[in-house]
Amino acid sequence: MYTYSVAPNVDLTSWVVKLEDVAPEEEHNTKEEAVEAAERMAKENKPSEVQIFDENHDVIEKRRFE
Repeated sequence: MYTYSVAPNVDLTSWVVKLEDVAPEEEHNTKEEAVEAAERMAKENKPSEVQIFDENHDVIEKRRFE
């Protein structure tokens, strides 16, 4: 299963989508755009999970795609 993460960058100026929390896949201006991108990637690479982090890098939501 692939895991995509959506989290703010270090200075909170953008949101980053990462695969397996390693290399950034995409960077977006808003959280909503980043979540949409992560969900699109997850749907294309099922089974997958999207983990959404808050500004403190705590997981606030998980979405599974099977």
